[in-house]
Amino acid sequence: MADDDHYLAVFTSDKNGPRWRAWYAMTDEERRRTDEVGLAALAAWDAAHRDVIVYPGGPLGPTKRTTAEGVSDVVNQLTVFMVVRAPSHEAAAKLFEGHPHCTIFPCDGVEVMPLLGPKPQD
Repeated sequence: MADDDHYLAVFTSDKNGPRWRAWYAMTDEERRRTDEVGLAALAAWDAAHRDVIVYPGGPLGPTKRTTAEGVSDVVNQLTVFMVVRAPSHEAAAKLFEGHPHCTIFPCDGVEVMPLLGPKPQD
């Protein structure tokens, strides 16, 4: 795997979309049960893919955007990120099919892109 390329995976979710509306409509108990199932599924996914995870990343917080006009608060669809290694771009993208962030939690997709330039140390 030393010759595999590195890819940034960014999970996305529309905070105003139907998946988040359904999430917010859950009762506290429903959300607790979903969290319990989802966190176990995430741990299982991470364990099954530990050999290709270069950097586990994590959740992304509130966003500020800096432009020529200054700094402002913005809302984007970027939710969680991680770095993986794979033999191809397609293979990297396929790693995330059925990922718990999209099947249990309210993320609606994963954008996968190659990291260009020097490889991170793994």
